[in-house]
Amino acid sequence: MNSPLAQLAANGVSIWLDDLSRSRIVSGGLRDLITNRSVSGVTTNPTIFAGALAKGEAYAEQVAELAAKGFNTTDAIFEITTQDVAEACDIFAGVYRDSKGFDGRVSIEVEPGLAYDTEGTVAQALELFAKVNRENVMIKIPATKPGLSAITQVIGAGISVNVT
Repeated sequence: MNSPLAQLAANGVSIWLDDLSRSRIVSGGLRDLITNRSVSGVTTNPTIFAGALAKGEAYAEQVAELAAKGFNTTDAIFEITTQDVAEACDIFAGVYRDSKGFDGRVSIEVEPGLAYDTEGTVAQALELFAKVNRENVMIKIPATKPGLSAITQVIGAGISVNVT
């Protein structure tokens, strides 16, 4: 393949997608980006997920199920986003394995409101890591002064961190 992205990847550049959605996962679009566009990782954040949730019906069934179970909005969003990230991790598992963990990662961000709360950030990072339960997940943590301590603690727990 002679595309500019393939050439960049061949020269050691990791191509990351800054977008994740259920429709991209189930349609095969994410897998296609790996195969045909040399995408080697994906990152997301609450704004990206808000946009994905607002478009189309990809989440309608899960939202209805969670509502029927009595989930509040915060807990429902946690379930939805961690499911998408876990599925994306599965899609990137081959990239992760073939690169010996250098590529093939999927990043999910702690709640931005925790940016100045070290303990809250660490707690949510551990919760996200446990819920996604995939080796190739990265937890995105803001680089605020309290975030720096959280970053150190989360890395110390053996969890990959994406600093934002």
